[in-house]
Amino acid sequence: MVSLPLLQRLFCGAALALSVACIAAPASARAPAAAAVVPTPKPSGEAAAKGEAAPASKPAAESAPAPAEPGEAAAPAPPAEADADAEAAETPVPAAEAKPAAEPMSSIVVDVATGKVLSQLNATERRYPASTTKLMTAYLALKALRDGDVQLDSPVIVTRLAAAQAPSKMGYPAGSVIRLDNALKMMLVKSANDIAMAIGQSLAGESEEGFVAMMNAAAERLGMKDTRFINPNGLPGEGQHSSAKDLAILAVQIRREFPAFSGYFDVEAITNGKALMKNGNKLLGRFAGADGMKTGYICASGFNLVSSATRDGRTLVAVVLGANGTIERERLSAAILQAGFETDPATKDVTVEDLPVSSGEPLDVSDYICSQVGRTARANERVEESDREEMFGSPYLTEMKRPPVTVKVGLGGASGNDLVAPGVSIIANFGIPIPTPRPTPPVVESVENAETPEPGPSMPNPSKESAEPAVDAGTAATPSREQPLPTADGPAEKPAAVNSYSGGESRLRFPLGVRSPMAKRGPRLDSAARFDLRPAAFGQRETSPDHATN
Repeated sequence: MVSLPLLQRLFCGAALALSVACIAAPASARAPAAAAVVPTPKPSGEAAAKGEAAPASKPAAESAPAPAEPGEAAAPAPPAEADADAEAAETPVPAAEAKPAAEPMSSIVVDVATGKVLSQLNATERRYPASTTKLMTAYLALKALRDGDVQLDSPVIVTRLAAAQAPSKMGYPAGSVIRLDNALKMMLVKSANDIAMAIGQSLAGESEEGFVAMMNAAAERLGMKDTRFINPNGLPGEGQHSSAKDLAILAVQIRREFPAFSGYFDVEAITNGKALMKNGNKLLGRFAGADGMKTGYICASGFNLVSSATRDGRTLVAVVLGANGTIERERLSAAILQAGFETDPATKDVTVEDLPVSSGEPLDVSDYICSQVGRTARANERVEESDREEMFGSPYLTEMKRPPVTVKVGLGGASGNDLVAPGVSIIANFGIPIPTPRPTPPVVESVENAETPEPGPSMPNPSKESAEPAVDAGTAATPSREQPLPTADGPAEKPAAVNSYSGGESRLRFPLGVRSPMAKRGPRLDSAARFDLRPAAFGQRETSPDHATN
């Protein structure tokens, strides 16, 4: 029988356990929710993006150096590293490579009509322009069109130098002929390096150096003091640099000088009948009013975009340099353009030309952009994009649910010039040098100075046609059949070679004593020994009984 004190202790213990469980119940109820948030941080990240996107744009429009806030909000380095850690199973990042961080981007927004700077961040810092260089190539082409130096159907020939350019390219062979208007679309939509080189050479007499000089002269004239070009397409090379400020000056000038040609910068896609090539500028068709202009990318520059947009007759130009991927680049471009449209230019006093000039070497961001960390960050952005409700995580971009507006391009159809006939699609063997004949050998002044081999038993005599050029018409007379044959007692001054096959007389004349390495040596026919090595009737006109043989 169990004693009463033992039952009391058991009952008290059960009551105590029940009370502890009741007290801990709220904490346990919250635990599952916390556990659900930790392994799936994407919803919280999207919620944060939604909550901060609108407030970030307002300070950008109100403060003086406005884009600082949007630029910092869009900087992906810390979130990218966190996302990489959270998704270690998909894109593992070694701990040693988790240290590098993205360089701050460079950006600017300018009102085209007034030139007022609506916002800027590191806008005067020298950077690598990459393919935004093609804006200067387009500017000079449009200037030539306006001045009447070329026409829209003027031929652009793909030279061997152009065809050898690195991708991105159209890949046409050397000698291909393109209309200038089609070449501009290929360069601006496909960002074709070969076509940019071809356009530049066609405008400068087939000279790349001449066109580069034109580019730098135009940059100096426009006030692009932080810019130097070394080629027409922006492929990396020593000495090529620009800045967000200078690229904005160029973009503004294009929109001001050539409003009739603005349609070249907002083409959404081109096709050559075989492939569809979409514009890399993803603001087109997705951001309200977007109408240009040019993308660019190399490791040292990061992802660049010079964009423009027009709303209610007001055009803005935005430049973003050094982004880590197209998603980040378009997101920031949309944010600063939206902030610019919400800003009254009358509240700004600084124009783009007033910004200071930079110096030194351009910033090289390749250590981050093309590192494993940079590539992982871009991969994470693409993975997150599939779960986002808003395109690129921006409230200002919408998904383009229609096919892109496509323009057909191709070879041929150009007018003619000094190098090509009208309508030609490709010039055969273009750039291949035509073989030239060897120079004519000098005329021999005298047969005595000519080293002509003696005819021997093993060598047939030359024909009449091949023998005539070796004789000087001024010093040698044409032989006659009445001329006596040479004898041992009285050899002719210029003995005749007798054709042993025909019994006739040859026109060749040889001086006595001429020796040839090809002739067999033997006794001289005009010596006193009189070895008659000649065949019967050699050199005789008629056969006589005195010379008959058995």
